[in-house]
Order: sequence, then structure tokens, then C-alpha cells
Amino acid sequence: MQRILIVEDSATMRSLLASTLEDLGSSVKITEASSGFEALRCLPREEYDLVVTDINMPDINGLELVSFVRSNEKYSAIPLVIVSTEGSERDREKGLGLGADAYLVKPFDPETLRQVARDLLERPGRGR
Repeated sequence: MQRILIVEDSATMRSLLASTLEDLGSSVKITEASSGFEALRCLPREEYDLVVTDINMPDINGLELVSFVRSNEKYSAIPLVIVSTEGSERDREKGLGLGADAYLVKPFDPETLRQVARDLLERPGRGR
């Protein structure tokens, strides 16, 4: 079972991300968090194989979440994907510079997200 944590404050976008990633197959379990703070509560409860996060959220933003995950030894190997409306090269460089493995701009191509997720989930040494 591959566990994916989706962190997105928009219920509509969370649903779209979840349905896109559920298409990876029956061995995928999706957990949804509506904020960065909620994601911090989810991380210790389960061992995730991938985190997909938005940047713009009301409490802890996606960049802060990426920084936290990368700086915490317990979570630092979890692959991270940012999916955001922030599409400038500067935003992308900042997200990747903080440790995100991929950066997709909304609206995203569902097949591109699935392929990025597949690649990261199959990467040796990822996750747990």
C-alpha cells in the first residue's frame, strides 16, 4: 500500500488531486489535509510515501511544510510535490530549493501529476 498525503485548503482542488492520484491503482491510500497545520498532525500518525502540497494556505504554507519535512530526520526522505498557482520561475526555484522533488503549476495536467507521482514512488530510497 502506497500512502499519499494531499495538503490543500481548497476542497475542490483536494478532491481533484485525490481522484487524479487514485487512478494510480488500488494499492494507493489517500489522506487529505486542509491546511499545513493539519498536515503536521497527520505526519506522525502514518508513514507516507508521498506528500503533495499547495503553497498558499491560511496557516502553515506549503513552503514552510516542505522546509519542516526536509529538516525533520523522521520525514526527510518523503518525496514532496508542490502543486500551486504560483507559476513564476522564482516561485519554482524557491520550492525546489527548499527540497521539493517536483513543482507543478495549476491548472495541472492529470497525467503529468500521475507520472511524477509514479516516478517518485518508484524511486529507490524514498519514503520510509
